[in-house]
Amino acid sequence: MKKNSYLSSLSDSRPDTLPQMLQVAVEQAFNAVVITDAEMAGGGPFIRYCNNAFALMTGYAIEELLGRSPRMLQGPDTDPQVIEQMRQCLADGSFFQGSAVNYRKDGTPYHVSWNISAVRDTAGNIAHFVSVQQDVTRQVEGERQRDLMIQALNSANAPVFITDRKGSIVFVNHAFERQTGYSFAEAIGRTPAILHSGAHTAQFYSELRDALVRGDNISRTFINRRKDGELYHASQSISALRDARQRITHYVSVSKDISELVQREQALRVQALQDDLTGLLNRSAGRYELENCQRNAERQGLPYALILCDVDLFKQVNDQFGHEAGDRVLQQVAEVLGSCVRSSEHVARWGGEEFLIIVPGAGLQAALDLAHRLRLAIAAQSFAEVGCITLSFGVGCWEAGDACADLLRRTDMALYRAKNAGRNQVVCARRGPEQAHSRRSDA
Repeated sequence: MKKNSYLSSLSDSRPDTLPQMLQVAVEQAFNAVVITDAEMAGGGPFIRYCNNAFALMTGYAIEELLGRSPRMLQGPDTDPQVIEQMRQCLADGSFFQGSAVNYRKDGTPYHVSWNISAVRDTAGNIAHFVSVQQDVTRQVEGERQRDLMIQALNSANAPVFITDRKGSIVFVNHAFERQTGYSFAEAIGRTPAILHSGAHTAQFYSELRDALVRGDNISRTFINRRKDGELYHASQSISALRDARQRITHYVSVSKDISELVQREQALRVQALQDDLTGLLNRSAGRYELENCQRNAERQGLPYALILCDVDLFKQVNDQFGHEAGDRVLQQVAEVLGSCVRSSEHVARWGGEEFLIIVPGAGLQAALDLAHRLRLAIAAQSFAEVGCITLSFGVGCWEAGDACADLLRRTDMALYRAKNAGRNQVVCARRGPEQAHSRRSDA
């Protein structure tokens, strides 16, 4: 087998050729190389050789460095403990590796990482030290900037987490730990799925992943789950981080806990839809549900029924027992009505002592049966201060061609007939034309 020509030239070279080649290699090396003697006294050791990289790093000419001690490069920010450790290693002849701040000829500081090895003569005595050094200022400054950024992120009130492009978490700040209950160590290497609450659909997350792959900036409100299982609402912004070639490398998420805001909005929404006295739907909310049933009826042919009921002789209750007692009667009536209907059915305080029950998907007979149950449930109640109370009921069912107002009018007329027929009864609405009336307060 033919020998590698380069290796062959080394093995066949004369003794004076190899040192020459080594000198050329060291002089042209990227890293700084400096050789000192082993004189530790009198300010030593002293520089006996340095390459061009060392001269460029320090700002001195080679002639200015030879015969000088490397101590000339030290300054105010040079760590004395590192220097002391180095000198101890030199004295022991042991290997040293460290980093410190040195100063160039023009006084500017730089960070140097270096190692030193002892060179021994044939008798085993230390004759020289050889040091290989590298200017690591840029790396150190980069680390400082990174540490500063981490400190800033950890000081921020907004929870922040960063994932790699595959979705694994690589960083979370202190606010994230406080918000979610997951520590840094618990979150690293996992995915944001640890926060999933089950409140969002698979389609929600699928659309989110597609947007992330495209690199879109995303703002969403998430219902997340803390480590302890508690749910919270987070307003979250997610942005893609790109490298110099515009390839996505990471994603950063910044969020804000808006649970209190959501709760306040929900409370206001409830207040806007809820009757203050009874806690039932108010007239506006009842009308909304009524119109929703009407739309379903017109578009899909889904029937619905209305039950309109009114407290009998309520004016006498107020006159005899006072308005506060009357309010308590209305509250108890509302409680009974609400307890007798299904979750899909809606009870609204329609006005004064009048209540509207909206029954989606029901035919006339089902609505009549419900009205009778409600009438009996109310009649069986005992109302403090007042005693027994009864309700009169009008029942109507949607038929093709009916408008909301038509069905309401028929049901209201049926209630009027129930009142006129002696109260405490259920009357079914008639489809044909009925005489208009103006109901007065029930006496």
